[in-house]
Amino acid sequence: MRELLNGLYGEGPAVIAGPCSAESEEQVLATAHALADMGIKVLRAGLWKPRTHPGGFEGVGTEGLPWLQRAKHETGMLVATEVATPEHVVAALDAGIDIFWIGARTTANPFAVQQIADALQGHDVPVLVKNPMSPDLELWIGAMQRLGFAGITRLGAIHRGFTPSTEQDEFRNVPHWDIAIELKRRYPTLCILCDPSHMGGRRELVGELSRQALTMGFDGLFVESHCRPEEALSDAAQQLTPAELAHTLAELHPRHGDDAGEELEQLRWRIDECDRELVSLLARRMAVVREIGHYKQRHQVPVVQTSRFNVVLRHAIELARAEGMSEAFITAVMHAIHDEAVRQQV
Repeated sequence: MRELLNGLYGEGPAVIAGPCSAESEEQVLATAHALADMGIKVLRAGLWKPRTHPGGFEGVGTEGLPWLQRAKHETGMLVATEVATPEHVVAALDAGIDIFWIGARTTANPFAVQQIADALQGHDVPVLVKNPMSPDLELWIGAMQRLGFAGITRLGAIHRGFTPSTEQDEFRNVPHWDIAIELKRRYPTLCILCDPSHMGGRRELVGELSRQALTMGFDGLFVESHCRPEEALSDAAQQLTPAELAHTLAELHPRHGDDAGEELEQLRWRIDECDRELVSLLARRMAVVREIGHYKQRHQVPVVQTSRFNVVLRHAIELARAEGMSEAFITAVMHAIHDEAVRQQV
């Protein structure tokens, strides 16, 4: 897959762009021509759209295949679409679709992936595999292995983030960059793209998420662009117009300088992910603290329990020492946590 994209984009980051869903021939062609004019070489558009709830727009299906064929003929772009069943595979192969991708819901189902792999036997088309919705690296790798065993040699991965654990998460799908970095560490030659549209869920987040991904050495972007996003039948909030995408891409300058090494940037993003998890864990701890505060209030128990804190502190020091951290450091941390816990209960 990397060789294919390098042939199209050279050494620069690859960009696969297009609407979340193919909605009409006019919409597909208008978007395709605008993207082609700005140098995009691969058009993406979903024909079959698995939705969380029934009754929503589930794609135009095979009706849209001729639209993609026409877009390919008129612009010279390669065309890509999502497949989720063997029937999708057969229809897309017959229509000459250039690149397939497997969505997050499908990746999470080994039976479905195996059916797709069986349908692709004898057809070495490029396939991109999105991560599963849960942060399960082995499930992601397993899906690609199934396709590899079926003879697919041009494989790539799409990192689109993972289903958030709380409604307060900033992103539609939490990045968990460390999982993609581990995938890259295990398979250094694997082409990995970032889907900032699904990761952010809002168009204003696409630029920063794209910058982060490229800084960490991703091979390119898999991004949603619609000629009229406000009219989109799916994922309207996260799609950019081609002009907005062009502006976003122009702002993505590779970093240079003595602190811009790829390995260092990857380590920094792992630190950022740890910090995010740390803050989330502290928030959960404070939620329990508030429950304790309500109990103390009901039973007229003093908020500050020095003996209890001493027990907690001693235990934390023992754990910290076992992990190679100093007593002074963990003592300072636990005192800060205790001060906030008291504030939460008063």
